[in-house]
Amino acid sequence: SLGHGKSTINVLGVGSGTGEQDLKMIRILQAVHPGVLIDNEIVEPNPQHVVAYKELVNQAPDLQNVSFIWHQLTSSEYEQQVKEKGTHKKFDFIHMIQMLYRVEDIPNTIKFFHSCLDLHGKLLIIILSDSSGWASLWKKYRGCLPSTDSGHYITSSGITDVLKRLGVEYRVYEFPSGWDITECFVEGDAVGGLMMDFLTGTKDFLGTAPPALRQRLREALCQPECSSTKDGRIIFSNNLSMIVVE
Repeated sequence: SLGHGKSTINVLGVGSGTGEQDLKMIRILQAVHPGVLIDNEIVEPNPQHVVAYKELVNQAPDLQNVSFIWHQLTSSEYEQQVKEKGTHKKFDFIHMIQMLYRVEDIPNTIKFFHSCLDLHGKLLIIILSDSSGWASLWKKYRGCLPSTDSGHYITSSGITDVLKRLGVEYRVYEFPSGWDITECFVEGDAVGGLMMDFLTGTKDFLGTAPPALRQRLREALCQPECSSTKDGRIIFSNNLSMIVVE
């Protein structure tokens, strides 16, 4: 339902990383709206990600009707720049995928980007679901995690609370997802060590954490609200919520 009857569809990706998901969505838009121009802008602060994204575009011969503008900025820097210029470009589709954990002021960030939507435009927010193992890990088993600066521990209910306060219409689609973390429980396994680093937001967690903390975290990860067992493998719940804001 995006951009019906328009000759150009304006898209904004916020925290787009290296662009793989962006290009998938652009190709879907191209298939639904053949021949329509897609004006794609990207807000991404990581210079290495921007370089990788540009390289991905250079290797894609099917994107002739798509223009790209990269803003190597954080979402708050982009917001500040837009407000200073006083020009408020409107977009038909804005997406924020797995990036709100790193935003300082989540309510105002959502409010600002929602204000950038054109008539009939849509904002897509993808965030970890309240049914995910992450939600239990962050809320119920917080004491099993080291105290690190790993951003906001926010899940979909935190976002929908903001949207309710803003008084905007939205729909939530749950996306079931599982992540095999069996190697986390194999002593000395290199892949398991990297998984534990990712789960805790701590470099070399297994090498630096006290044995009691490592044990508590492994016990928490095995709890039914975090993981399930399938064919002898431990599958961590990585469920996502896809929130479409009108």
